[in-house]
Parts: sequence; structure tokens; C-alpha cells
Amino acid sequence: MPLRITSAGRTRVMGGGSNSLRPPMIVFGCSSFPQMSKGVCDILGITEGRLAINHPTNKETDVEINEFVRSKEVFIISSGSCEDINNTIMELLIVIYACKTNSARKIIAVIPYLPYSRQCKMRKRGCITAKLVAKLLCNAGVNHLITMDLHHKEIQAFFDCSVDNLRASPFIIQYILDSIPGYQNGVIIAKSPDATRRASSYAERLQLDIAVIHGEEKNDGEEYSDDGRSSPPPPCSFSQQVFCFDYPGTVPQTVPKVKPPIRVVGDVSGKTAIFVDDMIDEAGTFINAARLLKSNGATNCYVMVTHGILSGQAPEELAACEEIDEVVVCNTTPIGNKTSRCPKLKVIDVSIMIAEAIRRIHNGESMAHLYQNIKGDD
Repeated sequence: MPLRITSAGRTRVMGGGSNSLRPPMIVFGCSSFPQMSKGVCDILGITEGRLAINHPTNKETDVEINEFVRSKEVFIISSGSCEDINNTIMELLIVIYACKTNSARKIIAVIPYLPYSRQCKMRKRGCITAKLVAKLLCNAGVNHLITMDLHHKEIQAFFDCSVDNLRASPFIIQYILDSIPGYQNGVIIAKSPDATRRASSYAERLQLDIAVIHGEEKNDGEEYSDDGRSSPPPPCSFSQQVFCFDYPGTVPQTVPKVKPPIRVVGDVSGKTAIFVDDMIDEAGTFINAARLLKSNGATNCYVMVTHGILSGQAPEELAACEEIDEVVVCNTTPIGNKTSRCPKLKVIDVSIMIAEAIRRIHNGESMAHLYQNIKGDD
């Protein structure tokens, strides 16, 4: 759907929808992900906004907006990068705040891979860092967020603004249909019980069976460290005076979880194993699971994920793993030289979905088309 700038300096939506005037928009690309911002602007047929980002010798981030943003809709494209994720977040916050300070009408952050999204649950003596990142973005001035395949969709509740959590599954499913030979004899693999819901969604769409990797590898070298977390409370000597029942004096202990040795739940013998997950960072989990599947009779192993973080030596480890035939990721994060470091790595371009989401939000159109056949629990 083409866009046309009228003489009044406003964008008029042409074709298929209302002819109401919309405020002009501008798309900025942060330095963390220039490939995505360029691709999105090319699809939309617009020129990327001029943005100067400098890092002086004192390691601070200096941002200068070289565009008139007053009363405009501003889309800022960035993404988590394992190279320098903390500076990436700080740079994004400063760009957002600069647009807010210069009276942008609406600020939409486009973050295909949301940094710290894995830290979305409370751990012992830890914190929910994903909520902190959400609060920082909203306080900086974000009015709307576009992201893709959040680690847990409940992260949307951390934001005080509307969130569009796009799905990469249409691209991945199309790749499976077109590029995996004999996928009809395949089985969708969940690398852990937590990934079963995602795997079931893919299996139902492809009409394939599902198998789950359950259990964990035992390490004999693990030692228990008593840091005071499990110290029992003192006996309650006055319990009989306060309560009308026999109080035992101590809090009952919870029965500990004991995971069985790692194993495959499901039939993979003579089948093509297809892992599906939201991200791949360290390669060890996938490599160990692929070896287990091959030992159980799987003929081929494919890894299909949305976010190819692949930090450290993960590309080299995947390249050296004979059990994994191919690793397919989406370009939601900067890929850099990872394809040369791992010849098995294939990249799916999802910039057209990001561009379509931007176009629909700017034109005030429904986003339902991008969520066709996606249930609430997917």
C-alpha cells in the first residue's frame, strides 16, 4: 500500500482503507542494527532518518537528531546484540529520550529481540531484569513496542504501553516446507518440557508428531554450598499459648525435585528431528540433545529458532557438531560474520513483517492480519 506526502506535509493513506490524514512518520536506525533499519526503509520506500550517534573517549553515548520530529510518529529500530548489549540498551534509551525531548508525537520502539527477555522470572536472591528494562523504555518515552517472539509472552505485562509481539513461525514453517527434504517423515522436538507448547504449535500446523527432551545430565563434580538460604527457623516455644492446635514448631520441608537422566520422550527412530525454539545462545544444550536423538535412531537433526544470538564460540561448536545438519535463524539480531564461522547457519529475512507492522500502525490499520491462525496460548 503506497504512501504519498500531501502538500500539507501529512501522509495520506492510498488504497484499501480510509483516506484520512495521518501525521508524517520517520524511521531511525540505531547503530546496533543498521541492516534491519535499511531493509525496512527500502520495503516502505522511504528514506531513513538522519541520526548521529557518537561515542567519545569517555565512553559516553552522544546522540544528535538531524531531523525535524515535532508532532511526527517516530519509529526507532534497535535489537539486542551479544557484542555490546548494555551499550545497545543505553543508546536506544538516549535516542528515545531525545525524540521525546524534541516533542515527537508518538515514539514506537521496534526491537525484534528484546534484551534481557530471558530474565523474566524471579530467581533466588535475584530480580526480574526484563521488568526493569520495560520500565526504562517506558520512562524514556516509548508509547508502543514492536517485538518478535518474546521468551515468554507474559513479558508484555511489564510494559505500561501497548506491545505487538510478532511471530516468526510463518517464515520458519515456510522454510521447513520448502527446504527440508522429507519433512513429512519428521518429528518436532522440544529441547525441554518448557518448550512443549511452542513445539506443539508447530507440530499441529505441520501435522507432525512431537518428542520432548526430558531430564538433565548429572555432573559428579557439583558440590552443595551452604550459604544460609536453607537455615531452619528456631523452634517456636510459645506455639501452644498462641494456637489452639498442635503446632509442630518447624516449617515442613518441601520435597526436592529430582530430574531423571536425560532421555527422549517420544519416537524419533528413522525420522528427521526438527528442533523449534525462540532463541539459541550457547550451543551446548542443542548439541547434547542432537547427540541423544541420533543415538535414539534419528536420521537428521535441524535446529530452527527465531533469535540467533550465538555468543562466544557457539558458531564454531555448531559447525564441528556432526549430529546437527543445519541451523536456521531469523535476522532479528545482527548476524555479522557468524555465517562464515558456521557454514551450517542459514538466515531467514523477516524484515518484511517488521515493515508491514510499521505500515499498519502508522496507517491506523488492524494488526490482526499478522496474527492469523495464532491462538492466545501460542
